[in-house]
Formats: sequence, C-alpha cells, structure tokens
Amino acid sequence: METKEYTNGEVTIIWQPKKCIHSGICVKTLPEVYNPKEKPWVKPEHASSQELIDQVAKCPSGALSIKK
Repeated sequence: METKEYTNGEVTIIWQPKKCIHSGICVKTLPEVYNPKEKPWVKPEHASSQELIDQVAKCPSGALSIKK
C-alpha cells in the first residue's frame, strides 16, 4: 500500500491515502499542519510532537500513524 511520510525531526507522520475516509478531523484539529489545498499538504513543523501524536490518535480510519 502506498504511504507518504512527513517529519518534524522527532516524529514522522505516515499517511496511507487509500485508507483515508476524508473525515476532516486532521484539518479541523490542526489546520496549521494539515492543508489539503497545499503541497505538501502535511507540514508537521507547525506543531509540537505531542500535538501531532495526540491528533493522529484521533484519525478514525487509521490512515495516519506515527513513527518515532
């Protein structure tokens, strides 16, 4: 399965596009990090590592995960 990785240097967000159900929780929770209109659409440097971990835990589809 295709994956994309985005890192802030401490943690890496792994996104699996085919799993994404587009619930929008990521964008609503951390709009400064997730902006689907931009490339790259994930900018993890705009939040703390803990904020990213907490937000990814709320992803209902499991399309987002964290690699430390």
